[in-house]
Amino acid sequence: MRNTFYLSMVALLFFACGGKKEEEKITPPVSADKLKVDVVIGIASIEPTERIVQLTTESAGVVKAIHVQVSQQLKKGELLFSLSDEVEAAQVNQAHSKLRTQQSIIESQQATVGSLDVQLQNAKTNFDRTQKLFAGQAATQQQLDDSRFAFENTTQQKLAATANLHQQIAKKTELQADVNYYQSLLNRKQIRASADGIILSIDAKMGNYVSTATVLGEFAPEGGLVAITEIDELFADRLKVGQRATIRPQGDSTILAHGDVFIISPYLKKKSLFSDNASNLEDRRVREVRVKINPEAKLLIGSRVECVIELK
Repeated sequence: MRNTFYLSMVALLFFACGGKKEEEKITPPVSADKLKVDVVIGIASIEPTERIVQLTTESAGVVKAIHVQVSQQLKKGELLFSLSDEVEAAQVNQAHSKLRTQQSIIESQQATVGSLDVQLQNAKTNFDRTQKLFAGQAATQQQLDDSRFAFENTTQQKLAATANLHQQIAKKTELQADVNYYQSLLNRKQIRASADGIILSIDAKMGNYVSTATVLGEFAPEGGLVAITEIDELFADRLKVGQRATIRPQGDSTILAHGDVFIISPYLKKKSLFSDNASNLEDRRVREVRVKINPEAKLLIGSRVECVIELK
């Protein structure tokens, strides 16, 4: 009787375990294709096509003048900021002074070479004449030797003067290089626009000391606007260049602009846009997408919007 009871319990446990295994089901991962999703939405930031440029300087110094204002339209090469440049200006003036002195030395040496050229022609004429007279026994050997010496001596003097002239000209080239170098240092004290565009902000102030690491302001190059967004990895393989996109405010269906996808990142990365919360430990990957916005759209640079991308 006891054996029968044990056998019944074992059979019951076996049946219960077997039934649980049949009930357990493994849910396969859902793919983006099975979701039948036609659009994806990403939070986007509005930026210039060439991105926002931080204005910096190639040389440290004190801000002497600010020549622009926020929202001012600029042309390439237009002056933005001027830094203190007294030392550099003095170096340029000194280099120019040395260059002018060297030019005077060259002109003096050129006159010397010209004078020796005349003397050489005269010495050669005398030597040729004395040779003829000596051949006709109308001149002595001493006279012939004296005329030869005068000719050869004047020839060597001209060669030496010509070599010195070339040396002085070479030195002038070196001094001109010094002028160019000091002028470049002076030019670095003036910060100019690298392209056409608009000033977004001015952080520098008059009298502030700035270094090459100091941001003087922000500048948006001309060339239209783009929406930069990040799409979840679930839909990453369905993104294509040329797909239509719509820009709208967050939580609102009002259409602000239309555009087309023109750049898609070739790899997945961690979220970087709007990742303000350091406690967010979600291990999802995203693909960066850039949408070129229609030129007539009026959007503020830096706006946070929704970017709706059609996956069809």
